[in-house]
Amino acid sequence: MKQALADALQARGYDKLTPVQEAVTEPEIGDADLLVSAQTGSGKTVGFGLAIAPTLLGEAEKFSKASSPLALIIAPTRELALQVKRELAWLYAQTGAVVASCVGGMDMRDERRALARGAHIVVATPGRLRDHIMRGSLEMGTLRAVVLDEADEMLDLGFREDLEFILGEAPDQRRTLMFSATVPRAIATLAKSYQKNAVRVTTLAEKSQHTDITYRAMNVSVRDGENAIINVLRYYEAPNALVFCNTRAMVNRLTTRLLNRGFAVVALSGELSQNERTHALQAMRDGRARVCVATDVAARGIDLPSLDLVVHAELPSSHETLLHRSGRTGRAGRKGVSALIVPPKARRKSERILKSAKVEAQWCEAPSATEVRVRDQQRILEDATWLQQITDSEITPVQNLVNSFSVDQIAAAYLRLYTAKHSAPEELSPAGSDGPPKPRANFGGSVWFSISGGRKNRAEPRRILPMLCKAGNISKEDIGAIRVADTESYVEISKGSVKTFLAAIGKNMRLEGGIVTQLDNPPALANTPRPSFSARQRDRKPPRGKPKTKSDSAPIDWDDAPTPRKKKPKNTSAPTPAGKPNSKKNKARRAKAAADQKIPSGKGRKKP
Repeated sequence: MKQALADALQARGYDKLTPVQEAVTEPEIGDADLLVSAQTGSGKTVGFGLAIAPTLLGEAEKFSKASSPLALIIAPTRELALQVKRELAWLYAQTGAVVASCVGGMDMRDERRALARGAHIVVATPGRLRDHIMRGSLEMGTLRAVVLDEADEMLDLGFREDLEFILGEAPDQRRTLMFSATVPRAIATLAKSYQKNAVRVTTLAEKSQHTDITYRAMNVSVRDGENAIINVLRYYEAPNALVFCNTRAMVNRLTTRLLNRGFAVVALSGELSQNERTHALQAMRDGRARVCVATDVAARGIDLPSLDLVVHAELPSSHETLLHRSGRTGRAGRKGVSALIVPPKARRKSERILKSAKVEAQWCEAPSATEVRVRDQQRILEDATWLQQITDSEITPVQNLVNSFSVDQIAAAYLRLYTAKHSAPEELSPAGSDGPPKPRANFGGSVWFSISGGRKNRAEPRRILPMLCKAGNISKEDIGAIRVADTESYVEISKGSVKTFLAAIGKNMRLEGGIVTQLDNPPALANTPRPSFSARQRDRKPPRGKPKTKSDSAPIDWDDAPTPRKKKPKNTSAPTPAGKPNSKKNKARRAKAAADQKIPSGKGRKKP
């Protein structure tokens, strides 16, 4: 290792290297290409900075005057590229290295001027880098090393064509280092095409996820998803928390909800400008904001020093995304929590994602309002303020409080002031309260009735049920089975409601045109022949010119259902109705038909 880099690590407080940093700096690797699978947060930025140092510096300890770049670092997002630039800046500070960046959202003219002045290392995003190469503002001939950071994410974002163009423009005699959380087939194919005898480096972190992150899968009811997020944030009260959503719309909605509840929150999504994104992250770093709501792409590469909590407001699409999200916390030896909000319908998907990620999650319910309040009381008692000595400037006001109020009053005032500064927790419903509906209990004895009119008259249970309730003065709980045959329909009504039903329909026993008959025994429908599917569909088809759908309470013509009229063939020669201009497609079709029917003239015309 170069002494200048070793001094920089020592000044930064590095006691020892991480596994991935040790693996990529092994002496036997030399100048070989590398394909490294390293988990997010494992220190791979410093790792590839150390790995390419001998290639860039050679025998020297410091760089000469900057001109064309010697190394190119490619990252998928602006935030990650700028973070890599900051890391390499302090790592190479004593070597005199000039580190430049080329990322989307920045002024391209400033970047061109910086490249013209000279740079040893260029950190860039794929799209902006390709623009510079095509405009001739970036000289590629002197490159000694190319690093692809988060290579799997760049392929997922659709940068494959840009990467192939960039690597194709780079010199053949170069080192190519690919760093990726996982190595799917697409990454292996890219490595085979653009690397030479690459050394495969797999750290232990890939085989078993590091234990600095505690995964909790929280069962919540459908209507309490956002309320559960509020309680999770309040329960942990992390210095920095990151809440992941799948869409920009959800980011905006959740950000508004948290702002209304008094949280210091910022949003991070693709619709924001680079300046807005930079200010949002800076607010998180300096403590003006404590919660960041973001999409996956926007949060790629975020490194917040006090990020102790990651909340998955919506489940990720894959286990790789889960690991990338969760890897924002539990970094540099800190402990972190990754909480998944799991409604009932998402239970199987969450189990599948956790299994694919090789993660053991603790299944539990989201913190209740009572648990949040108990946690608040613990935080109050554990606050370090209680152990601090009273200063000279505080003696007089403290004595005034003691002389004016009792101990209970002072404690109650402190508790109220503490509570006023924090959002109140939400009362949550039990996790299984909105599960599948329970089967209706058997209502005991029943009486069957027949109604004239069946499938041939377009009778359907969804239309018969509201009709019975309205005309028979009963509820749906009083009605059991409804069976529809070809010419009759059968209804089961509870014994306790029969008297009310008969009184409501009257002595004529008619129901919207259908004759109602009380049966002595349940109908035997087992051997009733049923028409084919196509016949049933034809019988149910409403007459031409009427709406295809009706309200459930619409009357049914039980006696005579009209037969659907046959569809008339279209007359292509008919004039277009006034007010409806011909489409280009129809004009072309009619012109071709007219040309085909036209009788040729001249020599080829036959005489009659």
